[in-house]
Amino acid sequence: MEAPWWREAVVYEIYVRSFADASGDGVGDLAGVRQRLPYLAELGVDAIWLAPFYRSPMTDGGYDVADYRDVDPLFGTLADFDAMVADAHELGLRVIVDIVPNHSSAEHPWFQAALRGEGRERYLFREGGTRPPNNWQSVFGGPAWTRLPDGQWYLHLFDPSQPDFNWRNPEVHAEFLDVLRFWLDRGVDGFRIDVAMGLYKAEGLPDTPPGKQAFKAESPIWGRPEVHEVYRQWRKVLDSYPGERMAVGEVWTDSAEDLALYLRPDELHQSFNFAWLEAPWSATAFRTVIDDTMVTGTAPTWVLSNHDVVRPVTRYGEGLVNSTTGLARARAALLTMLALPGSAYLYQGEELGLPEVKDLPPEVRQDPVFARSGGKIPGRDGCRVPLPWSGIAEPYGFSPEAVDPWLPQPPEWAALTAERQSSDPGSTLAFCRQALRIRRELRASLPDRITWLDSPEDALFFTRDSLTCAVNCGTDPVRLPPHEELLISSAPVNDGILPPDTAAWLRTP
Repeated sequence: MEAPWWREAVVYEIYVRSFADASGDGVGDLAGVRQRLPYLAELGVDAIWLAPFYRSPMTDGGYDVADYRDVDPLFGTLADFDAMVADAHELGLRVIVDIVPNHSSAEHPWFQAALRGEGRERYLFREGGTRPPNNWQSVFGGPAWTRLPDGQWYLHLFDPSQPDFNWRNPEVHAEFLDVLRFWLDRGVDGFRIDVAMGLYKAEGLPDTPPGKQAFKAESPIWGRPEVHEVYRQWRKVLDSYPGERMAVGEVWTDSAEDLALYLRPDELHQSFNFAWLEAPWSATAFRTVIDDTMVTGTAPTWVLSNHDVVRPVTRYGEGLVNSTTGLARARAALLTMLALPGSAYLYQGEELGLPEVKDLPPEVRQDPVFARSGGKIPGRDGCRVPLPWSGIAEPYGFSPEAVDPWLPQPPEWAALTAERQSSDPGSTLAFCRQALRIRRELRASLPDRITWLDSPEDALFFTRDSLTCAVNCGTDPVRLPPHEELLISSAPVNDGILPPDTAAWLRTP
C-alpha cells in the first residue's frame, strides 16, 4: 500500500507578508505567492504551508484573526486565494493553511459582542477584583489577564489583543468545524494548527505551580487531556474529504511520548518535532533526539526553522569567531534532517542560507514580544524580513517597484538573492535543490527506520539501506564509512575525509 503523500513530504512554510509582493505596497501577498510557485516547484518541495492571511489587525502578524473565512485586503481576496491554490495544484504542490483555534483577535465579532456584555461564555472571562484571577503569565510577557472597565478580566495567553476562546463552550467547537469545512471546500490539502496543545485550560483555572508555566504536562494551561477529543472530531472531518487531507500540530511538550499522544490514528497526522530544532550543534544531542523520536513509532516530522525562531545560520554560529561556521552547520543539519525518515518542513529563505537580521531599528519592529518586554527581547521580526529575489539593492525583487518593504533588508543580502544563487553551482540554493532532488528519487525505496553505524566521537553515521548519512559535529576531520558513491555533501569532501561541520550522503551496497 502506497504511503500517504504527507508521510515523506517536504513542506515549505510561506510567511505571506515577507515572501513576495505583487501589488507594490511593500507587503507580500497571495498574488506574489502565486507568481513564485514555479520557483518552489523547481526547488523540489511537495507542499506549501501558508501562515495566516485572514482578516486581521495584524497586531501579532496575522495570528490575531478577526475573520476566519476571508482574506485580509493586505494580502488580496478569496479569488486570489482560489487562483493560487489552482496553480499550486497544477504544479503538483499541496496547500496547507494555518488555523488559530486557541484565540481570536479582539476585533473578532464575537469578542466585540463580549465587550458589550453579550456572549462572554465564548471566551474566558472571570471576576478578580483588583488582582487577576490567577497567577498565569502571558507567553509574550506580563500577566495573562486584562481587566475591563466593568471589573471583569479576560484571559489572553499571548497579547491582550488575542483573547482565548473557551473550548468548553459548544459554540466554539461548531464554529471551528465549520471553518475547517470552509477551507476544505476551497481545496486546501491540510491545516497547520497553531498552539495545538492549548485550547483547554484546567477546570477552575488554578494557579500554575512554580516551574510549570511553560508548556509542561503538569501545567493547568497546556496539554489538557480534553484537547484530544477536539482533534478526533477534526480528524473525522478531514477523513470525510477525498485526497488525503491532513493536519499538523504545533505541539510543545515535555517528551516524545507526550507528543505521540497527539499522533494516535484517530487524531493528528503530524506534529512538529521541536526537539530537533532546539538541539545544539552536537552529535550526542542529535542522536538523542533521533532515538527519542524514532522509538515512538509515529511518522516523524522534522523542522529546523520557522517564523518564530532565530534562523539556523545565526543560531548555529552564535558566539563563534568564524562567520561562515553558522552557514556550514545549517547546511549540514539540513542535509542530516532530509536523510531521516518522515517529513521535513523548511522555512522560506532557509534554502538561501539567510541569517537572522539582528540590527533592525526599534521603530520598525512589529512583534508584540518586543513591545511587551520594553525592548529587552528582540522578538521574531529578525527571521521575518522579506526575501531577496533579485537585483543589487532593496527591495531585491521582493516588490515590483523601488518601494520600502515592511521590514528593511540588509545590504549584504545582495549576495544572497535567489537570482544570484541560481547561477552559482556552489550556492546554498543549488545545494538545496540537489538534496531535494536526490531525496525525491530515493525516498520510495528507503525504509522507515535507521541503523546506527560505528562512528568517531563527535560524528554520526546512520543508514537507511542503500543510503548512508554521515555528519561531523566535531573540530577534526573524520574518515567516511565504506561506500560506493558520494551522492552529495554540504561542503567539499576529498579523499574520503569528512571535514568538520559537514554532512554527506553516501550510496552503499
